[in-house]
Amino acid sequence: MALRIIFMGTPEFSVPTLKALKEAGHEIVAVYTQPPRPGGRRGLDLQKSPVHQAAEALGLPVFTPVNFRQAEERAHVRALGADVAVVVAYGLLLPVEVLGATRLGCYNGHASLLPRWRGAAPIQRAIMAGDEKTGMMVMQMEKGLDTGPVALTAEVPIGPDTTAGALHDTLMQVGATAMVEAMARLERGDLPLTPQPEEGVLYAAKIEKGETRIDFARPAKAVHDHIRGLSPFPGAWFEAGINGKPERIKVLESTLAEGQGTAGTILDDRLTVACGEGAIRLTRLQKAGGKPLAAEEFLRGTPLASGTRLA
Repeated sequence: MALRIIFMGTPEFSVPTLKALKEAGHEIVAVYTQPPRPGGRRGLDLQKSPVHQAAEALGLPVFTPVNFRQAEERAHVRALGADVAVVVAYGLLLPVEVLGATRLGCYNGHASLLPRWRGAAPIQRAIMAGDEKTGMMVMQMEKGLDTGPVALTAEVPIGPDTTAGALHDTLMQVGATAMVEAMARLERGDLPLTPQPEEGVLYAAKIEKGETRIDFARPAKAVHDHIRGLSPFPGAWFEAGINGKPERIKVLESTLAEGQGTAGTILDDRLTVACGEGAIRLTRLQKAGGKPLAAEEFLRGTPLASGTRLA
């Protein structure tokens, strides 16, 4: 027998799970997502979230409360008479009344191996820290931030050159499969819950603009992990003097390389850059207002000679 599910999510990351639950035969009684935001070329048009657009395409009812502070919003969730709520990257704080508004509780798809990387930016933080694996976890939500007991785990390796964008795309598909399995087991009454260990807790704080600048004085691996952990968004960057003025350039891909020298100095004509220890090669870059380019193509339009110092 299918479950009656309330789905809560907002970005592209959430969409595969919504679609997979519907394809599995569950009844999606309501979709909650964040309200439309200003966007478009001039920032004047209100744009619906990816989940909002996907839900409408599937013919599902959509609700976009600003928050759940109003008693009417909390009561509406309960009045839906759902069996369970599924949350994937919703982005709004859910009060206790909402967490307990369904018969079987509220389950979250979280992109880390809890208790490591609780919080807002687990994909980026795992890569920036040099982790070699991560995963998707389905957990039962409670009042604390990502503290609830774990129902299901799907591990995913992180390759040495994997970017946050590539890992995001992998995890959103893995997460959809994991949530469908978790809901099937919940429906059968066969979904065990395991409390998270108290050791190994790390918090994945939101990425701040001030930490996106590349510090070439760090060891090469740390610089490489920083670059790939912020690619493609918001993007790690450096400044270089071009045509007599400083210009900000994003680095979207890099790889570890051989070489040594003063940190931040270009060592050859292939954009190998010296770090505090070792060197990295910048392989994909983007100027402000430009498109991402492979290093060879980038250098044809923006010459950065050996010996140039990047800051």
